Amino acid sequence: MANKPHLAAEDSFTKDAPLSRLHIAYKHSYLSETFLDTAKKNAPMNIATKSAMLAVEAAIAIVINGIHYAVLMASPYQLEYLAIGFLYSEGLIQYSHELLDWNVTQLTDVESYPNFTPDSFIQNSFNEDSLSSNGTDEPMSLNQLTEQLQDYDVYVVELVLNQHCHQRIQAQRRQLAGRTGCGMCGITGLRQALPDLSEYQINKLLLSRAMPSLDDLLSIQVQINAAQHTHQLTGAVHAAATLHKQKLYLFEDVGRHNALDKLIGWQLRHKSEVNCVVITSRLSIELVQKSIRSRIPWLIGMSAPTSTAVRVAERYGLGLGGFLRDNRVTYYTGYADT
Repeated sequence: MANKPHLAAEDSFTKDAPLSRLHIAYKHSYLSETFLDTAKKNAPMNIATKSAMLAVEAAIAIVINGIHYAVLMASPYQLEYLAIGFLYSEGLIQYSHELLDWNVTQLTDVESYPNFTPDSFIQNSFNEDSLSSNGTDEPMSLNQLTEQLQDYDVYVVELVLNQHCHQRIQAQRRQLAGRTGCGMCGITGLRQALPDLSEYQINKLLLSRAMPSLDDLLSIQVQINAAQHTHQLTGAVHAAATLHKQKLYLFEDVGRHNALDKLIGWQLRHKSEVNCVVITSRLSIELVQKSIRSRIPWLIGMSAPTSTAVRVAERYGLGLGGFLRDNRVTYYTGYADT
């Protein structure tokens, strides 16, 4: 296995987007040797000023063929892969070539908003909050909107899909306000949230052939730990990674589901076969659903799976492993079938 991980290339616009920012923080602590004295309330407390690097969490507005579709909270990097993976996970595209064109715009000030108002994402996304101070339903001015959003990094990803995909969008159109911790927030229909994935059933022979060994997984874990530069700075970023042709491809994001979407987008764009994905988080249901839809045989997490994730993985034949740490891994599904 290669020692040097390969970070997937990105467009010239977002490769320079800030992934972390410096912030001054104040650390309160007891000296370790005096900690046991705290019960006596006489242990001295140390207060130190420190420089903290914080992960950037940006609002990514997805506009498809002029239709506002979703707002994701994500790291503003590898947005092409994020968009492709998200569209695939949503069932809006089946192949990356169905994405005909795309463009990323950062909204930085009042001058950058008019191109996206009143019919695009600004009007639609913030309509419920766009009330004037007197309580009327008059939309707020651009200056008011700029002030409201001054604490946010806002990017608009405009996507052009072919006509066949456009029909899917119109049939499935909905408003979605994505949250960092939940890839299913905003989905109101149970059929959308809990889809039938029978057509993506994973072949048992492929599952057996693709099963990763403990040595392989531990090697990948070491490479991930070395390559997670933003997480090393901030401690707040997840990663999804896979080994392809002896190279580690790694995708970081503040949202674990976004990191997996980026990997799926890369997989589709480069038509790469992915046998195993390792993700630095717990294994929740949306990660299992995305993996099954992408026909990824094995999903391994560094933390625990949920009971629902395991049950769905069993139903559709996904190999699931967790607690990849401390020279061990625990297989929850797939092992008995290999």
